[in-house]
Amino acid sequence: MSKISGAESQIMEALWASGQMTADEIVQSVGPRQGWGEATVKTLINRLLKKKALASERTGGRAIYRTLVSREDYVTGESQGLLDRLFGGQVAPLVAHYAQHRALSAEEVARLKTLIAEFEADDD
Repeated sequence: MSKISGAESQIMEALWASGQMTADEIVQSVGPRQGWGEATVKTLINRLLKKKALASERTGGRAIYRTLVSREDYVTGESQGLLDRLFGGQVAPLVAHYAQHRALSAEEVARLKTLIAEFEADDD
């Protein structure tokens, strides 16, 4: 599957949230929020169909769209791509970057400590 663009991901998010939608429902859900007209949304839908990220099924004369890619798989791929491109595939430099350029809340620090403890426990 080809890479999903930021604009295309808005269509995917709407479908992940609802499960399946018609083109008109996608236009109503995503269009106003993004300032997109019907033609733009339908162009994005067609791109996603060509990328095999969406499937369509005709029901009652209307196309119903659903995702072929799970949100989890999409997020994993995007996250790994970011790590590979910017941080040599390493998580620690990513966390260090955020810690240096954006104050971490006490809650975020606690969550990171919990995650590290869980990873260490899994290694034992």
